[in-house]
Amino acid sequence: MEVITQQASCDVCDGTERIHDEVNGEIVCARCGLVRTDEVFNHGPEWRAFTPSESAKRERATPTPYSAFEGGMFTRFREGRDANGTKLNPEQLQKWRRLRRFDLRTKSDDNKIRNLNQATVEVERYTDRLHLPRGIKDTALFIYRKALKEDLIRGRTISDFVAAAVYAACRGSNVPRSLSNVSEASGRSVKDISRTYRLLVRSLKLRMPVDNPMKFVPRIAGSLNIDVETERKTIESLRRAGERKLLIGKDPRSMATAALYMACKSNKRKMTQKKLADAAGISTVSLRNRLRELEAAFSD
Repeated sequence: MEVITQQASCDVCDGTERIHDEVNGEIVCARCGLVRTDEVFNHGPEWRAFTPSESAKRERATPTPYSAFEGGMFTRFREGRDANGTKLNPEQLQKWRRLRRFDLRTKSDDNKIRNLNQATVEVERYTDRLHLPRGIKDTALFIYRKALKEDLIRGRTISDFVAAAVYAACRGSNVPRSLSNVSEASGRSVKDISRTYRLLVRSLKLRMPVDNPMKFVPRIAGSLNIDVETERKTIESLRRAGERKLLIGKDPRSMATAALYMACKSNKRKMTQKKLADAAGISTVSLRNRLRELEAAFSD
């Protein structure tokens, strides 16, 4: 689920923020809780085809994704034999050796190409573990290619840069994945990923949007089976906190978790701070600190 903002307003409360539940095919108004099922878009083709040949004619070409291997996948010459496995005669063997030398020159002997192909494999692995869409994979590879072009990776670990590029792609696309999520998927430490991420942002002049705590609410609430009404109240609390400038400089996951805990208490739903903190990937200390700030602000 994710929070989306649309120009069309809710029929009941005129709210524009909605929670998109892709699993159940529903769009829920974040303000009043109205559930709609008739606004879910069909992202399939607008044309129909009844045979493979018709489908091939009507499909439109798309650009090659950044996640494609640089130079394609390579084959190898069989050692001194033809395609059927028969040994070559001396004349054929001499020709085979010339062809193999030429073939090796055209392959990925270049360090940068080998580096990029290894990074492509790691991006695929990390993004699959994080259940990220193809667009995030391509964006992460685009960022990694820029870092490679600027020679930022020399003397550093490829895995750290891949993990940082995946995190940057998520941040830039407003996909809720935390540093701890990326760390768990990649096996790299949060400290190393964070340091490399800052290097990428600084060196490549990446413009990253400020994380909105609201986008973390559906993910945390969904993992604990918290109802939509409590989610709606949480988002409303975060909206009020934003109006009072309470979100500036604060970890968005901590603010989202604190607001969710307040909403659970308000709705008399039993939920411990430890459960919420574990689901969000933060410490209970951070949760309590943000909770005190929100309670103090809303007690006025």
